[in-house]
Amino acid sequence: MSSSRRSFFRTLLPFALLTAGAAYALASWNWCGRWEERTPEVLSQVRGEGPLRAGAAKVALSPPFPVVVAGYPPPRPEASQAEQPLHARALVLEAGGARVGVVSLELLLVTPEITERVRERAAKAGVKEVLVVATHTHSSFGGYDARWVAELSGTGHYQEASVNAAVAGASEALEKAAASMADVGLEVGGAADAGLVYSRSGGDAPDGQLTRVVFRGPTGPVAELLVFAAHATLIPRQRALVDPDYPGRLSTLREESGQGVSLLVQGSAGNASVAFSEGQGPERALGFARKLSSLADTAAGVPEAGPVRLAFARVKTALPRPDASRLVPAFTRAAGDNFLCGSSPREAEVDALALGPLELLSIPGEPTVGAGRALADLSGATHVLGLANGYVGYLDTPEQVRAGQGESRRQYFGPTLLERLGAAARVASGAVGFSAGK
Repeated sequence: MSSSRRSFFRTLLPFALLTAGAAYALASWNWCGRWEERTPEVLSQVRGEGPLRAGAAKVALSPPFPVVVAGYPPPRPEASQAEQPLHARALVLEAGGARVGVVSLELLLVTPEITERVRERAAKAGVKEVLVVATHTHSSFGGYDARWVAELSGTGHYQEASVNAAVAGASEALEKAAASMADVGLEVGGAADAGLVYSRSGGDAPDGQLTRVVFRGPTGPVAELLVFAAHATLIPRQRALVDPDYPGRLSTLREESGQGVSLLVQGSAGNASVAFSEGQGPERALGFARKLSSLADTAAGVPEAGPVRLAFARVKTALPRPDASRLVPAFTRAAGDNFLCGSSPREAEVDALALGPLELLSIPGEPTVGAGRALADLSGATHVLGLANGYVGYLDTPEQVRAGQGESRRQYFGPTLLERLGAAARVASGAVGFSAGK
């Protein structure tokens, strides 16, 4: 290297160091500010008791092809078609003047934007209280979450067409369900196979419990609701096709066997993975779906006698300041916090749904088995559901977060996240009258 070039680089070096130092200082500045702590607030509630009526519908989603396949960090494939159709499935319930809708979307997650728009359209169809959930399929279409962290970690570049597709499918399913109401009986049963699942990150192990709720009309089931907890990650991540994974295949199998519209709702699946390993890709997903369908067949329901209670409450709570300490190296902690602050919600919704003997608490994220049990203890819930009405990321126990173990290594908030959501859970469960919360 010539002496003139060495001299040039020596002159440039201080400026480069100053620029890097300034960038580091700027990124490390506390841009988050103070995150307000507030008492959880009841947004809405409804209660009724009487003869149960239900309507259900299934509508195919229309992804805006070509579209990114959501589920994992880059690189992500782009899909121009589906392996098999994706669906929205809706259930509308009515008892004693109370009416509540539940809609399940075969997506990775749902956002507050999707939830709000679906509720606006449902209200016009006479369904003012709606629970919107995702099956957590890691091979569906993306592009519907505008937050930086979501675009980077799972859903890809935001496009309004993806939001429109999700909203249109969910809304049409709810409208059709509301238009098909019929008198039904309620049957609740359960079965378990611990060999179907395992904990991928330690902590409390999943038990493979499946709860089956049947809404039986005069000529057969109108619908069934299945609660089970396991990540839908059986489809290979680089496959350039959208695919509903095992949840969609399970629902289709159940519907083809005469069980009515079949909705799968994820329980505390934060650390729950599928243990079934026979076959590859779609073959493996279908094999696991068949296993779950057989398990559901053994979950014989007990008919509920007399009038059925139906109650629903929505509660808003403030979230703690994001905490990137487990996600990035120590020297970039402040910059990591700033990145999360720029794309994390400052509040979240926690809902409670009481249906006969069922007391369901829904969380806008992925609670682990341990976190789910803690929330159930706090609220009296019989089941804790995830991926509902929004997404705040993973939720592990404070002990796991402080130790930097389990799913806390993927959690966007610190150990107080469970405390905040737990406080909202108590308010929601009290508003609907959970048995242990009375």
